[in-house]
Amino acid sequence: MDTAPTPPASTTQVVVVGYGMAGARLVDELRSRHSGDLHVTALGAEPAGAYNRILLSNVLAGVTGAEAIRIGPRELSGVGYEVCTDVTVESIDRSARKVLTDKGAVGYDVLVLATGSRSVVPAIAGLCRADGALLPGCFTFRTLVDCDGIVAVAASAQSAVVLGGGLLGLEAARGLAGRGLAVTVLHRGGHVMDRQLDADAGDVLAASLQDLGVEIVTGAETVRVNGREHVTGVELSDGRRLAADLVVVATGVAPETALARSSGLTVDRGIVVGDDLRSVDDPAVFAIGECSQHDGQVYGLVAPAWEQARVVADVITGADPTARYAGSRLVTRLKAKGVELAAMGDTTGDADTEVVRFSDPARRVYKKLLLREGRVTGAILLGDTATAGTVTQLFDRGARVPGDPLPLLFTGLRRSAAVVEDPAHIPDRATVCTCNSVTKGQITTCWLAGARSVTAIAAGTRATTGCGGCTDTVKGLVDWLHASDPGPAPADPRAPADPRHDVTPCQSDWQEVTSCQTRGVPKPVGTGTNPAATMQGASS
Repeated sequence: MDTAPTPPASTTQVVVVGYGMAGARLVDELRSRHSGDLHVTALGAEPAGAYNRILLSNVLAGVTGAEAIRIGPRELSGVGYEVCTDVTVESIDRSARKVLTDKGAVGYDVLVLATGSRSVVPAIAGLCRADGALLPGCFTFRTLVDCDGIVAVAASAQSAVVLGGGLLGLEAARGLAGRGLAVTVLHRGGHVMDRQLDADAGDVLAASLQDLGVEIVTGAETVRVNGREHVTGVELSDGRRLAADLVVVATGVAPETALARSSGLTVDRGIVVGDDLRSVDDPAVFAIGECSQHDGQVYGLVAPAWEQARVVADVITGADPTARYAGSRLVTRLKAKGVELAAMGDTTGDADTEVVRFSDPARRVYKKLLLREGRVTGAILLGDTATAGTVTQLFDRGARVPGDPLPLLFTGLRRSAAVVEDPAHIPDRATVCTCNSVTKGQITTCWLAGARSVTAIAAGTRATTGCGGCTDTVKGLVDWLHASDPGPAPADPRAPADPRHDVTPCQSDWQEVTSCQTRGVPKPVGTGTNPAATMQGASS
C-alpha cells in the first residue's frame, strides 16, 4: 500500500475491505466500467489472494488443485487499482474516512465492506484449547488454509468425523471418503440439508451418500471431542463414542460484522443495507455478499453476492446511478462426486401450493416440484438433474409453466409439454449459469467472436466459474455451435486461454481481460429417469 502512487485529488478513492468472491468480483466490475476517475484499493486478509470458495470441496476431494480455483486478474498494469493481500483491517474511522490496517491507513471517499462470513465453532468440550485454537486434527472448512490442513492430516488418517450435515459438511465428507477415509457425518437435525430439503429427500440423499462410503447419523448431539495432543475421537450425548483421526467442523457460518459494528453501523444478523446496498447509516459505505443484510435476508450463496457487486459497481461508477438490488432467488447445488442434487425456493409449501412429486428411493431418485398459480416456487431434483436448467429458468423468471408440469421432472416427456429440446429453439434470453446470469445469447455472441472452447467461453462470459454446475450445459451448447458452424475460429479469439488469475500482494491495475463480458445457457436435454416408480400429484 505504501508504495502505491498518490492518486490525483479529483479521483474518487474506493476502498474494498475483503478480497474474497464478492470483493474480487466488485473490483472486476469496477474495472470493466472504469472511466479513469477511480482509484480502487482492495484489502484482503488471506495471503493467497482471491479464489472460488465454492470449489474448495473439489480441492479437498483431489479433483483439482488450488491454482485452478484462483479468481481475479492475471496481471495488473496501468494506474488506478491496488490489490493488497495478507492485510488485517483493524478499524474504520468514518468521521475521517479512513481504514486503519496493520500496514497503515487508507483514505476513502467510498467504502465497500465485503468481509464475508466466519465459521461457527460450537461450544463442545475438548474441541478448543485454552487459547481458543482448535485441537490439532480438528478444522473448520472455510479457507484454503483450512483445506490444506485437512488434506495434510487426511494423508495419514484412517477415520474422520464431520460435524454438520449441511451442504458444506456433506461436500467435505464426500471428498474425504474419496480419499479412502472412513467418514461419519454427525447431524443434529432430523435429516441432512434440512434447510434445503424435506425429510423424504433428506433420507434419499443420506442413502446415496452411504452408498459412497459416508455414514450418516442424524439426531446426533456431540458433547465432547477427545484427545490431548491430537484428536482421537468424539462422544455423543447418548454415550456412543466414535474414533476419529480427523474432525471437520461444518456447523454453519455467521456474517463477519465486527468492523461494521465497531464503527457504529447498524448491524442485525448482517450489515443492514437498502436497495442501493448502502448502509442505512452512512451513504459513503456499501456492504455486499455474506456480510450484508438486505430486506431482512442474509444470503449465503455466490449468485446474490455477484449480483450485488454489479449493482454497486453501477452506482459507484455512475454507469447506472439508479441501479437497485431487488433480492435473489436461491438455487443450491451439492458438489459431491456421485450425487446429483439441485434445490431451490420453498421446498415444503403450504395449503395453497400444488405439489408434484416422484420418489424412487431404491434408485436414489427423488423429485419434487412446487407451484403456485402455475409458477414454480420451489423444487428438489435429486439423483437426476437433467431438467434442472429448465426448472431453474422458470423459477428464476417467475414464468408460468407451459402446460402439464410433469415433464419438468422427466426429459422424455418434454415434447408433450411444449418444452423445447433443440438448442436451436431455446430463446437467447434463457439463463442457465445462474451464478453469473449468463444467457444463451451471450454465450453465442462470445462464441461468434472467437471463443470456441468451454475455457474460452468461461473467460469471456464467466459461465461455469461459479459453482460449476452449468459446465456440462455450456459444453453441450459449444458442441451444438460447432456442429452448426464447424468453420475455423477467427485468428484473435479475444478471450484468454485460461480463466484463472494469479494475484500477488500489492499489485496495481488490471489487465484488460476480454470484451466478451456476458452471462449462461439452458441445459441440453439428456436421458432422464423412467417414471416407473411412485408418482404423486396433489395439492398440500
